[in-house]
Amino acid sequence: MSDLEKRAQEFRQKVDALRAEVGKVVVGHRAVVDQVIICLLAGGHALLEGVPGLGKTLLVRTLAKCLSLKFSRIQFTPDLMPADILGTNIVVEEGGRRSFQFQQGPIFGNLVLADEVNRATPKTQSALLEAMSEACVTVAGKRYELGQPFFVLATQNPIEMEGTYPLPEAQLDRFMFKIHVLPSELGDLVTVIERTTGAATPEPQPVMSGADILGMRALAREVPIASHVKEFAARLVLASHPDTAETAPVAKKFLRFGSSPRGAQSLVLAGKILALMKGRFNVSVEDIKEAAYPAMRHRLIRNFEGEAEGVSADAIVKDLIAAVPDVPKRVEKLLAAE
Repeated sequence: MSDLEKRAQEFRQKVDALRAEVGKVVVGHRAVVDQVIICLLAGGHALLEGVPGLGKTLLVRTLAKCLSLKFSRIQFTPDLMPADILGTNIVVEEGGRRSFQFQQGPIFGNLVLADEVNRATPKTQSALLEAMSEACVTVAGKRYELGQPFFVLATQNPIEMEGTYPLPEAQLDRFMFKIHVLPSELGDLVTVIERTTGAATPEPQPVMSGADILGMRALAREVPIASHVKEFAARLVLASHPDTAETAPVAKKFLRFGSSPRGAQSLVLAGKILALMKGRFNVSVEDIKEAAYPAMRHRLIRNFEGEAEGVSADAIVKDLIAAVPDVPKRVEKLLAAE
């Protein structure tokens, strides 16, 4: 076994161990857990959307316990200020002399939960932007680096919109994935009741360190991807734009703007991690298709017709995947000639 194959096997074993520990507390939601893990290992950030009580916050807390990382929780409210997130300079007195000392805010963690992020004002939401994109913050003209790994997992409630401030498109684009958390199935719900109303409560154990995560991120970027698979990801993104040569019919009809280049980057990075999670060291078109829903659903801006007809982003992504051929036409011609 080569060194690369050995590292790929260890990657999968660590992910399986992490899944098992998270599964001690979080029942079901396998796709949600996997998508959060993909974002973490890709160095991206995730936005979880679901109604209250589905275990979004519990998932993040459990993940932090399994990863031996510094965990911070920020409960977003309308009166929250940027300094409450980033930190502020305070006056300290030593030996009769006064000076300013920077007091770090909760953003200085490895795993940061931004709970109900759409309840804060745009001014406060923007405090996350620099941290999410550059892994540093600026306070009083001075830049402070954040520790690595750094991962923001934000949650929002889609049904209670009074007194909320929807995230602007620029900030949504900072999230690698937008993950839908759906209600549990019958069997999973029964298990939840048994675990949470009994005498004993399962406690997850740490299975991964920050160094492990950084090593796995580096390995994921080494996974090769064939040119036609890479091109499929690019054509899928271009197909979402209503005014390009690659435009899909569904984009012309229902979209005002398509996915950004970050969408293509997210597709490829997620595809590489999915391949490793499945025991392969090469990315397939199916990996890109699987990543397309969480990577693109928050990057598609519907037009008036799309809004009026209530067409969901996932339905549009499904049509985009169907409209984009797996193999470019020029490659099909070469294969036919052979």
